[in-house]
Amino acid sequence: MFEALRSIFQRPDSTVLSMEPRLAVAALLVHLSAIDGVVTPNERDVLETTLRDHYGLSDSEVRRLIEEATRQDQESVDFYRFTSALAALDDSEKREIIRMMWQMVYADQKNNELEDNMVWRIAELIGVSNRDRTILRNEISHT
Repeated sequence: MFEALRSIFQRPDSTVLSMEPRLAVAALLVHLSAIDGVVTPNERDVLETTLRDHYGLSDSEVRRLIEEATRQDQESVDFYRFTSALAALDDSEKREIIRMMWQMVYADQKNNELEDNMVWRIAELIGVSNRDRTILRNEISHT
């Protein structure tokens, strides 16, 4: 009996281990787009365009990625599954993720408090400094 319990607790979480960065980013952007309770058509467009441009995806690949990201987001209880897949990326890629998040925030021309807080939390979890996060916000909010 103890051996069975030990194997359960020692088994690695395969969803965390298999979460690829592209899916993790997409799930965070999906969550961010809906965090204020409304996903506008412009937010949906920014989500699709951001993922397509950053990862060089086709329209059908973007749709499939967003569908899977939405499913992953709905099943998740916190951001750890997503941020753990991103923490090992190089600093420039982490900053680019935060830039994409700010693009999502300002897709509707407003910075909702919940959106701002989520970007702050994700930046902290993946190791993007407050300074870089603020610079990126200012760059996006003034375009």
